Amino acid sequence: MTFSVIVQPAGREFSAQSDETLLAAAIRQGIGLPYGCKDGACGSCKCRLLEGRVAHGPHQDKALTAAEEAAGAILTCRATPLTDCVIESRQVTAVGQYPIVKLPMRVSTIERRSDDVIVLTLQLPANQPFQYHAGQYIELLLANGLRRSYSMATAPEVAHGRMELHLRHMPGGVFTDHVFGAMKEKEILRAEGPYGSFYLRDDSARPIVLLASGTGFAPVKAIVEHMRARSVERPTTLYWGCRRRADLYMNDWIEAAAAELPWLRYVPVLSDAPAEDAWVGRTGLVHRAVMADHPDLSGHEVYACGAPIMVDSARRDFVGACALPEDYFYADAFTSAVDRT
Repeated sequence: MTFSVIVQPAGREFSAQSDETLLAAAIRQGIGLPYGCKDGACGSCKCRLLEGRVAHGPHQDKALTAAEEAAGAILTCRATPLTDCVIESRQVTAVGQYPIVKLPMRVSTIERRSDDVIVLTLQLPANQPFQYHAGQYIELLLANGLRRSYSMATAPEVAHGRMELHLRHMPGGVFTDHVFGAMKEKEILRAEGPYGSFYLRDDSARPIVLLASGTGFAPVKAIVEHMRARSVERPTTLYWGCRRRADLYMNDWIEAAAAELPWLRYVPVLSDAPAEDAWVGRTGLVHRAVMADHPDLSGHEVYACGAPIMVDSARRDFVGACALPEDYFYADAFTSAVDRT
């Protein structure tokens, strides 16, 4: 059966089959609902069911608690319609989102930037245009139907047919074990995208906080490149949280960007620096550094990307303690295969 879904307050309408999730139906029809992992693990697609009934597939409690579900919240990535529905969702984007396509990509370079991070440069096909927003991600299509999601670390304005991915080694990981062990240049990968609602809202003049942990720096780097290419000069502070100095695997790149761009400030924060690092910079939890510098975030926008615990803590504390309007917190929580099980 086919059901009607209306998105409020935008008034957008789309149809959904009884056997597909609301999010899948929305993506198929170019309706820009917010989302991240698509696996019921991050909670980025959470919205409110105003009318109708849905069935929920398996999801993690941290993404949607039983109390939230009882109060009418749903995860569009896990909810299939049982009737016509009306949902309330913020951040519904305009008509004309870039189409999702499948395309081959050739491995161009494999650069180890730290003990457990590789920067992979991929060559895009010359005869197949690929459009995306800086901050979005692609899914690599592996054998046996497996998929792995990676944010694009290159803004489309500076891609010139190439794209960077930042990969952290997950020991035992189907894909990263291959990347860190057997991958060779010129290998062909298959990808699908673009996905995700994590990208700069260009229609705003608010100052920006960019918040990253680990390889969550990848889409933040793309956003900085996008802002430089488009001459977006909104005051921006980039906080990058890692455990130790070596984990700041592109520290030279962002320091150079901050020196060049008067609107950009860079604050690295280490949570567990060993004595040999001789670290004299900021320490502790990276989102706490933001709160110390910006006790009032009521006029800001925040773009947070990294481990789910960092993203969840930042959302809770920025909204609860720093007066950030929840509608101005944009996030992409990096969920691994372990997170999704």
